[in-house]
Amino acid sequence: MRPIAIGSDHAGYDLKETVKKQLSELGYEVGDFGPDGTESVDYPDYGIKVAGGIDRGEYDRGILICGTGLGMSMVANRFNGVRAALCNDLFSAMMSRRHNDANILVMGGRVIGSGLSAQIVRTWLETPFEGGRHKARLEKFCNL
Repeated sequence: MRPIAIGSDHAGYDLKETVKKQLSELGYEVGDFGPDGTESVDYPDYGIKVAGGIDRGEYDRGILICGTGLGMSMVANRFNGVRAALCNDLFSAMMSRRHNDANILVMGGRVIGSGLSAQIVRTWLETPFEGGRHKARLEKFCNL
């Protein structure tokens, strides 16, 4: 099992630490791209690190967390090899994998709590990509 890349900004730091612990408990190795605390930082710096690792093939999956998840989603989806999905509910997490083969999960640290995030992470990790017609749809826009 390859490690999962994770990063946040200051607003997502506490949730990032909670998710890291969950991933370790589930048996995943975690590549933490920072930050190391709650001091104000610029979210693009960390989104670029995680998305870059996915785009270069160093990681198969990643998790990004900022205050709302919006900024990290925008940053990550600038990379050709990335399909980042903002998921603050279980249905979105499931469908982002099932139909969109999302390789980065994005969550809002100021939007959801640790209980819901744990369910979202587990759902996202355990849901397979269906392929078929969904693969054909992804091929229409991936690596444009």
